[in-house]
Amino acid sequence: MAETHVLFVEDDDVIREATTLALERDGFVVTAMPDGLSGLESFRADRPDIALLDVMVPGMDGVSLCRRIRDESTVPVIMLSARADSIDVVLGLEAGADDYVTKPFDGSVLVARIRAVLRRFGHAGGPNGGGGADEDADGERGVLTFGELEVDTEGMEVRKAGAPVALTPTEMRLLLEFSSAPGTVLSRDRLLERVWDYDWGGDTRVVDVHVQRLRTKIGQDRIETVRGFGYKLKA
Repeated sequence: MAETHVLFVEDDDVIREATTLALERDGFVVTAMPDGLSGLESFRADRPDIALLDVMVPGMDGVSLCRRIRDESTVPVIMLSARADSIDVVLGLEAGADDYVTKPFDGSVLVARIRAVLRRFGHAGGPNGGGGADEDADGERGVLTFGELEVDTEGMEVRKAGAPVALTPTEMRLLLEFSSAPGTVLSRDRLLERVWDYDWGGDTRVVDVHVQRLRTKIGQDRIETVRGFGYKLKA
């Protein structure tokens, strides 16, 4: 099995060295960079399997770096933030990050979150099933239609009014979860468990920001907020 290559961007020397050692002990290959500009250069040169980006790094902050990476790739990104209540968390998710971890963190927790993200990206197919959605006009298997939105659950493609829609793997898994149960309200906790592979309570801001990102791509009115309960896909 090929080793997983991690790009780690962190300006604190102690954290960078200690985390690098912890990840290497768990079998990861790590390229550690002290600032955003060198991190971007390394990303373009090495094409890592996953990127860990501290929010506050010099040269180019982690949020800007995440945005640049997302412009070029769907590689999974985890943001590292010193404060759980920081606006930086939301900014990082809005920039395209798939998850975040709050500092200080335990090495085993970070490894678990990395592995959870990699599992999601390694099995981007997610749940299938009609859930009441119709096949397209040609009866093509695996294509679910919701108004002008088409979701190809086998080819992992999405089209809106015939035009392709580019989704990250996390956004695709989220849409597949909604597509498997159109018209059914899905709680944030269920989405955290099914899409983010959390078997414990997580920060629901991750869900909310990803839903908003998905809405901007497939239509603001396609996913409805059911206040106090969660979200549902309009069939």
